[in-house]
Amino acid sequence: MRTATVLVVSFVVALATSGVARAAGDPSALWNIVDGQCVPNELVHDDPSPCAQVDLDAGSAVLKDLVGATQFLLIPTRRSSGIDDPAILAPTAPNYFAAAWQARSFVDERAGAEIPRQWMSLAINSAYGRTQDQLHVHVDCVAPEVHDALTEYGGAVGPAWAPFPVALAGHRYDAMSVAGAELGSTNPFRSLADGLAGARADMAARTLVVVGSVDAGGRPGFVILTDRADPATGDVAAGEELQDHDFCPRLAASLPGK
Repeated sequence: MRTATVLVVSFVVALATSGVARAAGDPSALWNIVDGQCVPNELVHDDPSPCAQVDLDAGSAVLKDLVGATQFLLIPTRRSSGIDDPAILAPTAPNYFAAAWQARSFVDERAGAEIPRQWMSLAINSAYGRTQDQLHVHVDCVAPEVHDALTEYGGAVGPAWAPFPVALAGHRYDAMSVAGAELGSTNPFRSLADGLAGARADMAARTLVVVGSVDAGGRPGFVILTDRADPATGDVAAGEELQDHDFCPRLAASLPGK
């Protein structure tokens, strides 16, 4: 508890002195929308509005974010604070990242084209880099400079956590790779908690980003990235920084056939 308390206090000071502003508004807004509107509408009217989708069996909803033309959020239909919620590591917990990857179809629809997997990303911010107290995974295009770095150095990323060779968005990330077209057999939350030393006891300070990949042989996979909040530098571990919420429509317009 002392470590967590010191980290929180340190971040209050770091954010105040660095001029980083916390977003104003209701921190329960997402939960109120999902639990108060989307789920009841799905149950009563078979209509998930204002969400794009409610999957009661999977325990998740998909909601269009206000920011960007193509950004969507994957949100649990049960109360969950975020990456710091111990319940997400339970053996029976839903694989929210797998559901978020499936939700990329909504991004494709908004963009007007099927976005290549190596441009698609999922991100959850740390407890210090978020503005909502309900778990949500950001689904949108990865930033071009991050895509370029993953293209250049992704071949060096192996199945065990190791530092990524270069900084991404000005921060140092650890990375690991997993094979497969989907995330059904890989839960990034557990990959982080069980695979990176000290992470399980420090999940609140962690961010996770998942980016689709294709290896030299054309086989699909993913690169999973994590950063840890650092009060000394003002890094709040907001992996959403690796996304570009304006890029998907421009990318779609440049694809063959468009």
